[in-house]
Amino acid sequence: MSIPAQSRVLITGAGSGLGLALVHQLVERGGRVLATDVHSETPEPLRGLAQVTYRKLDVTQDVDWATARDWVTEEWDGLDYLFNNAGVAAGGRIELTEMDQWQWIVDINLLGVARGCRTFTPMLKAQRSGHIVNTASAAGLIHPPRMSEYNAVKAGVVALSETLLHELKPFGVQVSVVCPTFFKTNLTESLRGKDEAARQSAAKLDRPVDRDRRPDRSCRDPRRREEPAHHLDRPQRASRLRRQTVRTSAVLPDDGQGLDADEQEGLT
Repeated sequence: MSIPAQSRVLITGAGSGLGLALVHQLVERGGRVLATDVHSETPEPLRGLAQVTYRKLDVTQDVDWATARDWVTEEWDGLDYLFNNAGVAAGGRIELTEMDQWQWIVDINLLGVARGCRTFTPMLKAQRSGHIVNTASAAGLIHPPRMSEYNAVKAGVVALSETLLHELKPFGVQVSVVCPTFFKTNLTESLRGKDEAARQSAAKLDRPVDRDRRPDRSCRDPRRREEPAHHLDRPQRASRLRRQTVRTSAVLPDDGQGLDADEQEGLT
């Protein structure tokens, strides 16, 4: 992704993890960044950064989105890049999940992205330019066990992004979706769920960041036919899923440890 200097950029979930990495990358490229997160005060990692303004934005609140849009209009008179990046984690076997846990993660991870797109699409269509980048996950393409609510919302973000790609193309607006695998972030700190085995599996994903990998390498354009799993024929998709299962094995119990007896039988 080529981002010109002085581009006007809004990033949600910018206080840590991938969002914070995006802030640094975009500042290095000369971008002007509105970094947002749920904190009332500017997070420590964002303080003192040139070309960065911080504002509180809870992605579940329409009023926060409207306030951000008004700020962008008044200060920049438009927006070039919208990174819908904020997200949380939840997991567990389906019978151990609560419906309020589902509602919580849907409201943030899926509807938070939808609110961002809905808020800024009129502006982007009117200026006939702009780029929306939505953070999904490899879990939106491959669906490991004990992650039903997380898999579902991330698949929803992929579907929303591909829908908007075609819907907004006639207006000169681009849409991409980010589907990263595992890297060190504080996402697991937000993990909700009563399934202790799922929590232990998630802890295995806490590994060092590959600092040689820039965030934009994880961006894919949904127009690339070979990327989305559902654009592949069945033999190709099966081969892809086998390869990806090896890469995502950290979320699966070792040798069936922690599984119920009937789940262990299903592994054989």
